[in-house]
Amino acid sequence: MACNHTIHRNSHHFGWDNTLAPALSVRPGETIAIETIDASGGQIHAGSDLNDLIALDFDKVNPVTGPIHIDGAQPGDAVAVTFLDFHPSGWGWTANIPGFGLLAEDFPEAALHVWNYAPDLTKPAAYAPMGQVPLKPFVGTIGLQLAEKGLHSVVPPRRVGGNLDIRDNARGTTLYLPVEVAGGLLSLGDTHAAQGDGEICGTAIESPMDVEIKIELIKNTNYAFPRLETPGPVTNHIDGMGYRVTTGIGPDLMQASRDAVRQMIDWICAETNMSAVDAYMLSSVAGDLRISEIVDIPNWVVSFYFPKTVLG
Repeated sequence: MACNHTIHRNSHHFGWDNTLAPALSVRPGETIAIETIDASGGQIHAGSDLNDLIALDFDKVNPVTGPIHIDGAQPGDAVAVTFLDFHPSGWGWTANIPGFGLLAEDFPEAALHVWNYAPDLTKPAAYAPMGQVPLKPFVGTIGLQLAEKGLHSVVPPRRVGGNLDIRDNARGTTLYLPVEVAGGLLSLGDTHAAQGDGEICGTAIESPMDVEIKIELIKNTNYAFPRLETPGPVTNHIDGMGYRVTTGIGPDLMQASRDAVRQMIDWICAETNMSAVDAYMLSSVAGDLRISEIVDIPNWVVSFYFPKTVLG
């Protein structure tokens, strides 16, 4: 579709700061086409190898395009962002970054997988030595500016949004973000071609793409945190062949999560002879962590769902 406005990728920044000058001002009801840079800030590209990952400058990661001033937005309101369409680039990357991810102590060495996929999303992305990952483009990082002064890291999520990594912020979804400063000042980036719930190794299929959105303003909502509405089912693109499921059980949800994922990695490796780090990265883009039970004191159950279709 033809949008009312376009923001190019050169209008980006590397942190939340409410003194940043807006790249664009829009009225509620208008649409915007937004170009993004991948989560590495362009340091990893389609021809990259492990050396590029090892040399990664973390001061340049997670750039977001914006900010966008929304006319009439005031603290206590909510900005509603509807994701109209995605135009993927056809390439992306997944990495194990030392010291980062759910199983950082298990995988201390850097690893990188560069993906090539059909930009029209007509077939899954291939993962060597085996694996076919269904694609579902979405925005990983999207948020408004904080009321608190100063420069704030874009890495952790916050009540005004940010690095949410909710894979259902995809086409047709409307995301509602609480406003803390006049104009809201919206920015987004960190686009993904696919990701499992939990993003367990810390990266998805990190892929630059163009995003089309529509902006609306809802007055006097006083939402405490972001919320969203999806246009329909969120998992039927990978349900057809069922799942392999492992569990972790205990009084600590983080430890139970680690136990569930470790068992899945063992299961994948036993069936495919895939390396453990490859199984870990593949699980990050295709598998889902779920809290199955959180009421039966003193132990909780975390399950990890891995779709059978990925390995055929």
